[in-house]
Amino acid sequence: QVQLVESGGGSVQAGGSLRLSCVASGYGYSTRCMGWFRQAPGKEREGVAREGVARINSDGRPTYADSVKGRFTISQGNAKDTLYLQMNSLKPDDTAMYYCATLPGGYDCSGSWWPRYWGQGTQVTVSS
Repeated sequence: QVQLVESGGGSVQAGGSLRLSCVASGYGYSTRCMGWFRQAPGKEREGVAREGVARINSDGRPTYADSVKGRFTISQGNAKDTLYLQMNSLKPDDTAMYYCATLPGGYDCSGSWWPRYWGQGTQVTVSS
């Protein structure tokens, strides 16, 4: 059983910052392929898939959605089972539920990989 627990969401004004955290536990998950994804309000009902915001890939390099490049930074703790997302210069368009996610252990990943395991999410609301 894999558990991913996010924290750090909240309400902030445009231009502000938040830092999301995710703690992974259990057995059989990857610490090499981890990422943050988001879904804007109402989009799930419309059938719109979650958006990959930031990913850490097998080679250790991060990739970011164009919409967050230069503003968001993904990182891991020393033990690799904690994932962070530093979000600066937040915009109202960043308002969404943010999910931590990962793949099963042993997978290689690059580019726009899609996770198997998901957390419950943490809400980020940015007001103008």
